[in-house]
Amino acid sequence: MSTVITSREFNRDVSAAMRAAEYGPVTITDHGRPSHVLITAGEYNRITGRDELVGDRLWRNQDPTIEFDLPSRRIEPERNFDQ
Repeated sequence: MSTVITSREFNRDVSAAMRAAEYGPVTITDHGRPSHVLITAGEYNRITGRDELVGDRLWRNQDPTIEFDLPSRRIEPERNFDQ
């Protein structure tokens, strides 16, 4: 089951949309039409077949013409938050 919310509702309570995405895709509408779908990172990785960190993707795709020093990578354990 997919949750549907307006872009206004999304902007008002992003945290609620993120919680809803834990149970399935959240369709965000703009003027009554679907415009975006919010899913968890885990679901995105499952769909795309990728299981990489965003930082790894940034390191791999650096444009040498752009001066941008990325900090050293450090991987921290996942944090559990109260729900």
